[in-house]
Amino acid sequence: MKVIAEYLWMDGVKPVAAIRGKTKILDLKDEVTISTLTSEEGLSLVPIWGFDGSSTSQAEGHDSDCVLKPVRVYVDPFRTRMRPDYISILVLNEVYERPGVKPHSSNTRANLRTVAELHRDQEFWFGIEQEHTFFNAATARPLGFPREGLPEPQGKYYCGVGADRITGRELTDEHIFACLDAKVLLAGINAEVMPGQWEWQAGNGTKFSDPLRVADDLVISRYLMQRIGEKYGVLISFDPKPVKGDWNGAGAHVNFSNKAMRESLDVFDQIIGRLRENHDAHIAVYGPGIEERLTGRHETCPYNEFKAGVSHRGASIRIPWQVDADKKGYMEDRRPCANIDPYVVEAKIMETVMGR
Repeated sequence: MKVIAEYLWMDGVKPVAAIRGKTKILDLKDEVTISTLTSEEGLSLVPIWGFDGSSTSQAEGHDSDCVLKPVRVYVDPFRTRMRPDYISILVLNEVYERPGVKPHSSNTRANLRTVAELHRDQEFWFGIEQEHTFFNAATARPLGFPREGLPEPQGKYYCGVGADRITGRELTDEHIFACLDAKVLLAGINAEVMPGQWEWQAGNGTKFSDPLRVADDLVISRYLMQRIGEKYGVLISFDPKPVKGDWNGAGAHVNFSNKAMRESLDVFDQIIGRLRENHDAHIAVYGPGIEERLTGRHETCPYNEFKAGVSHRGASIRIPWQVDADKKGYMEDRRPCANIDPYVVEAKIMETVMGR
């Protein structure tokens, strides 16, 4: 049986890594099913592969081979729709140095694996709100912006309805179905405050929202959105301040909890204290360009200040009102930018929460 496998990995470009991908045709036993391949046992059926690291800022030309180690398999929604008579999969990989024993320095997932295993008994759950901005590839203008000048000020666009308020809904709707077909943990979507700006939420607030799963799903959902953008001639920007001036930036708010937080609000003060003490260390890994986004305006707290509050969208850490009423639950870190590395950010949050 021929299986079409799209191998995906994060490159070594700085300051923001990008997703790379190439296709391998696998020849597997006829009894293999898509359900088998996307299960943990199916991972062993997908072979390691390699790539030219000198073209991805991960190696020098004189010693260019890097190793791709499969870590999670998803349904490929695009090729499956094109030819349902074939099995088509997306293979997420970690990058290793040759011969595949030592993680590459660009492989931030490896560290999250270690941190997640260390704190497995804490049962951390994550959810990431991925804001993004659609740009017309031909004009380099955000969707919804006129060819010259600016649109009406912010106010009517957030969760809006109507042609005078919303652009890009067709991309977002396609993205919903692509994520669901791929079995990504998608919690929802909404139009954001600036024209052409949207958000999706990776992670569903259940035991399945473990750190590695949510970070992996965010990477795959970014890939799916960028692929859909190719079809429409639309660039997907994760820039934290895509348009200068009186416009909202783009974040990746991180909602998180552990077992103790879901049982009682009593631990919240201690955790907020630790987040306050380590504020600078978090800002350092919360995305390049964070100073332009966290200004104290546009629903942000200045990057050089730390605030926490109930239902406070101008705080660094927001406690949802329902959590305060229930006296247990989760908190939202509103500092991370849209261009974060989710593996780095989740590891940093867990380490700080646990006082390490």
